[in-house]
Amino acid sequence: MFGSWPILSTIAFSPLLGIVALLFIPKHKGRALKTTAIVATFIPLVLAALLYADFQHDTADMQYKEDVTWIQVPLNKEVSQINEAKAFYYEFDYTMAIDGLSLPLVFLTALVTAMAALASVHVKKRWKSFYIWFLLLEIGMFGVFMARDLFLFFLFFELTLIPMFFLIGIWGYTDREKAANKFLIYNGIGSAIMLLAFFIIVNTAGFTTQTNGDVTSFLYSGNLEVITKNLFQDASAFVHAGSDAFPGNPFYMGAGMKWTLFLMLLIAFGIKLPIFPFHTWMLGVHTEANPAVVMIHSGILLKMGAYGLLSFGIMLFPEQAKAAALALAILGVINILYGAILAFRQTEFKLILAYSSISHMGIVLLGLAAFNEIGLKGAIFQLVSHGLISALMFLLVGSLYERTETTDIRKLGGLAASLPFLCGFLMLAGMASLGLPLLSGFISEFLAFLGLFERMPAVAVIGALGIIFTAVYVLRGVMRVSYGPMDEAYRGVRDARLIEAVPMIALGAFIILIGVYPAVLSEPMQQTVSGIDQWIHNIGKAGG
Repeated sequence: MFGSWPILSTIAFSPLLGIVALLFIPKHKGRALKTTAIVATFIPLVLAALLYADFQHDTADMQYKEDVTWIQVPLNKEVSQINEAKAFYYEFDYTMAIDGLSLPLVFLTALVTAMAALASVHVKKRWKSFYIWFLLLEIGMFGVFMARDLFLFFLFFELTLIPMFFLIGIWGYTDREKAANKFLIYNGIGSAIMLLAFFIIVNTAGFTTQTNGDVTSFLYSGNLEVITKNLFQDASAFVHAGSDAFPGNPFYMGAGMKWTLFLMLLIAFGIKLPIFPFHTWMLGVHTEANPAVVMIHSGILLKMGAYGLLSFGIMLFPEQAKAAALALAILGVINILYGAILAFRQTEFKLILAYSSISHMGIVLLGLAAFNEIGLKGAIFQLVSHGLISALMFLLVGSLYERTETTDIRKLGGLAASLPFLCGFLMLAGMASLGLPLLSGFISEFLAFLGLFERMPAVAVIGALGIIFTAVYVLRGVMRVSYGPMDEAYRGVRDARLIEAVPMIALGAFIILIGVYPAVLSEPMQQTVSGIDQWIHNIGKAGG
């Protein structure tokens, strides 16, 4: 369909059209600013839907690849014996591509961002600045799921931090500045660890040569294809400590270094996921940020942690990841039970949802720890499913807050009488969250636990207790809000407006679609997941 057209770059940078348009609209014209921003988010949504329809399901290869040499940094030639090399460079490529893992996350990003733009109608100040930061954030998120060069990935990853900091700190609630600072500190530490790990990888496994006529150049590349080939090709210098072919090899990456890098990436992406005990920063974001911003944070940004852990931590260091499978599973169980138990103790609805996100991200860890095709499918299903459910939940919470000025479940009750539409979708989101069959939450939890049960039945059974706790705290929150005695002050409140109802219906429809027809998600990812499973199995077997 797209031929040689750079569709990925078009999707990733299409929000720039909205940014440029916003710059020419006077800051006091709120309606025009909101309309322009919303239209700008629907452009990549339409393109992402076309991309999803055009994606080839019969291959695990990267598709729609765009590859251009971007940055070359000359280095000193410090080893005089290397006479054949005329030049040394750091080389970073603008390399974009997607597979069955990144495709659903690209579409999820486009969908949730567009729905969050509709939900942002409740923003009451500095509309122009809000939407510019909002659209910059969308560019960063798209880039994270498309980048195939470590440096490019890092740039897009960092691009998401700056807009989020301002979106939280300016348009949030009472303690917004504290939440924004904590967000930046934790994620900044994670980014620093990730950058150091990437730097080590580039300077070892990123080494390659380039010959142009009689001129040979030595390059240190961030290209993932180069790095993967060097790490796992038997003829590569990176798998030999020293031999006749590679005497005193300076590029050899031993087991100790691989373990160090794997743990660094686990911590870096674990902060983003988040994995206990790196979760505390997230609580402030979920409670203090504007609901439209939290829709994106909970629905997409948390998924960047799991995506990075799988794409870099597990795929580049599969032997270490498999050896750490039990530890990953235990961390997942801790996330599930800790999040579920504390969610049950909360009376603030936003905190219930925050701890619920921690619990549900534990299910992703269980799916990854299974290291089999079923578990990996469950993990990816959970990323998409939770993205939809949490986005819908925070959309509803934002609408409830606009009408009642509180999200304390002790002060709410009986709202189904005045807000049947809102409470109906609240019930739908709650049922999906606890894993009711025929909704997206069921298939993701079922696959993740089934995959883990095949390898670690005892751990899977303990983790499954979290499903029971989830049912308790979800039903407690939803029922307290929807039924029981109602404060007279809420009796005349207005149900959802059209601009609120549209994103609720859209998100709810995808939750039902995945639950009823999971093939819509499983078919595009099938070959990629099979390839990942085979890759991990073969490397682990070779390592053993």
